[in-house]
Amino acid sequence: MNRREMLLTAAGGAGAVLCRSAEAQSEPENAKEIAWSRRVPVRWETDVAVIGGGMAGVGAAAAAARSGANVLLVERFAITGGMLTVGGVANFCGEMEGQGEVFDAVVAGLRAFNAIGHERASVFHYETLAIVLQELLLRRGVKLLLHTRFVDAREQNGRIREIIVCGKSGPEAIRAKVFIDCSGDADVARAAGFETMKGRPEDGLQLPMSMMYFVRHLTEAAPGPLLPEGWFRPVRAEEDLPMTSVWPDGPGGNAVKVKIPMFDATDTESMTAAEIRGRRRMWEVMDYHQRVEKRPWILDHCSPIIGAREGARIIGEYILRVDDLRAGRAFDDGVVRGTFYLDGHKPDDDKRAYILPKDELEVPPYQIPLRCLIAKSGNNLLMAGRCFSGDQLALSSARVSTTCCMMGQAAGITAAMAAANNCAPRDINPDEARRIVLERGAMLEV
Repeated sequence: MNRREMLLTAAGGAGAVLCRSAEAQSEPENAKEIAWSRRVPVRWETDVAVIGGGMAGVGAAAAAARSGANVLLVERFAITGGMLTVGGVANFCGEMEGQGEVFDAVVAGLRAFNAIGHERASVFHYETLAIVLQELLLRRGVKLLLHTRFVDAREQNGRIREIIVCGKSGPEAIRAKVFIDCSGDADVARAAGFETMKGRPEDGLQLPMSMMYFVRHLTEAAPGPLLPEGWFRPVRAEEDLPMTSVWPDGPGGNAVKVKIPMFDATDTESMTAAEIRGRRRMWEVMDYHQRVEKRPWILDHCSPIIGAREGARIIGEYILRVDDLRAGRAFDDGVVRGTFYLDGHKPDDDKRAYILPKDELEVPPYQIPLRCLIAKSGNNLLMAGRCFSGDQLALSSARVSTTCCMMGQAAGITAAMAAANNCAPRDINPDEARRIVLERGAMLEV
């Protein structure tokens, strides 16, 4: 167990867990560490618990539920969709065909609302996506816990027994047969003490973040500069701009993405600093577009969370390497097909600078094996999305929403099979998991 182990209490029996390590009164007032304990009710018991409601989490929960499992999904925000909704990305990267029936259902829902493909085939209305994902999950019987944060995990001999979450009801426990970490940052694995990795090997620096904001077009010139004198550091020359991407956001509007490097998505203070830096940078770039380029733009809103491309990755039974992608490698247990290029920007540069030369970015279609979705250290933990088992450059391709949803679908199918058979996910026949993945519309050919 890790040092924040969760133990069943004698007083609480099966209905409560206790987080403890030592008696608080034995610690001096100036102690650098403290022990804390509290009885926590086991509020929910389920077959499969999914932590994180981005596209990977939605894919996992929806697929597990379709397989007949009782499924609970924990999401820290008010809506699911992760970076596509809360983060404001509103654009599918990668191929949109052959990603599996969950992704097909998502796209069909957006089309039913006439909310995709107006300016570009892959661009959609992100508020509508939030509704589509919510209803997709509820129609499949997934239990949603919104405004709920993962707190800790109780691990015993490599098996996660319960996790602790906290919402408005306070700390509560979830007991499940199988857990799927779709947090993007390996939150569950790190809490359980399982092996993880992050950043580039030499210094741990992660792929840079991006701040998304949205502007509306005025019919006449904007009423004066957006940035008051004395605020921040105005950009006056094009060469001083950070990497900035602009794409459509409905009639008379644009989405703008600004690169924010050198922050750690798994560290509290670093994430705080990233948000502060991102919003300052937003105003500096907006001011340049208005003051220097004379664009008649005015701020509509900024996404409530900065976009992280990389947090921590869980070490699985296989680590996908960039050479696997370059070779277009197929695996006997391949359950996901990736196609996106190696979109790895330099972690310490805010320009449009890639880790690799531009003529080395394209890769052929490749497979992600089921072993990359099974935690090596754990007996009942799968993962999907950004925290899958791969090196940094493999992540730079596989992290896109279409591939993450496909990973989630494969993990959800496998989790449901493991729960039904009361076995570890690694004991599931990968041929059977792959067969179901194919039956559900996934294209795996490379």
